[in-house]
Amino acid sequence: MTAVRIRAHGGPEVLETVRGPVPVPEAEGVLVEVRAAALNDTGLWPRQGSCGTPGDPDALAGWRGPVGFPRIRGADVAGVVVSAGTELVGRRVVLDPAIDDAETPDANPAGLMGSERDGGYAEYVTAPARRVHDVADSPLSDVRLAALPTAYGTAPGMTRARRGPRGRHRRGDRCLGGVGPALAQLARARGARVLAVGSGSTLEAVRRAGAHEVLDRAHCVVEQTRTAAPDGVDAVLDVVAEDLVAEGLSLLREGQAGAAGALGGHAVASDVRRLWPPHARIIGSSMHTPAHVDLPADIACRAPVRPATARTHPLDQALRAQEELGRRRRVGRTVLLPRAAASRP
Repeated sequence: MTAVRIRAHGGPEVLETVRGPVPVPEAEGVLVEVRAAALNDTGLWPRQGSCGTPGDPDALAGWRGPVGFPRIRGADVAGVVVSAGTELVGRRVVLDPAIDDAETPDANPAGLMGSERDGGYAEYVTAPARRVHDVADSPLSDVRLAALPTAYGTAPGMTRARRGPRGRHRRGDRCLGGVGPALAQLARARGARVLAVGSGSTLEAVRRAGAHEVLDRAHCVVEQTRTAAPDGVDAVLDVVAEDLVAEGLSLLREGQAGAAGALGGHAVASDVRRLWPPHARIIGSSMHTPAHVDLPADIACRAPVRPATARTHPLDQALRAQEELGRRRRVGRTVLLPRAAASRP
């Protein structure tokens, strides 16, 4: 089969297209023919080695530590089951890319497909059977299905009910965030009032996704937020970091600041005195817990939202696709098509 892998940490030039054997599933695993594989920032970081380690934030590392090279990239996959011995043979599926740290409902991801094990930038990929979700009844295209796992797995971890170990949100909460379309859609679906921070071309896209107010990052976010929400906000949900996490603490009336990314930089300075008056919390959230593992598949089959997609490329143009993603000029997922000519979704 054809696959795209990385041989070391670095820029797009470390991606290489290779031919190799079709992988063999492990016990209780399945083989999936990849129909679409979406790109995302979670996929960029292991290639760049920009995740750091607890003891050295500047160390070259993958999502949860050292990466075993060579590694086939790709966390977000939609495809068709082709291995024998499972009732899913011939069914359209999406794959849950998380590798959990325990077999409990509130376990957290300890690894990710494409970082800690081979992923979906290939014609075929293997996965544990419990990570394969039947979406044969979904009205969504393969391209849109591939846009679901990471984005619509991460968002629920940031918008959970107040009693959950991560989120503390309830209907009517005001949520401020540098968020993508998935988080805006799901936060609004939970009854929150969404104040989204964006810039350039993302402003209108996030508004269309469901944000009630869109704040321009080019101007003072604190002033814009105080105008839109004079009484403060209940949550700051952010995938950018930069100054928003620190500034968001001064805007909290009660609740939490949550981070699920560091696109704008990982070093954040904050005033801890802004924590105790509103009984605030700062949390980190990545992907979803097993208790919410069915949500992306449920979204796929009920199609209450349409995942945002930007452009498709053939598999052998993965380098071009990652360069395009790195420029951040498009809203929505860029998707690789292993077995079809590229087209706009």
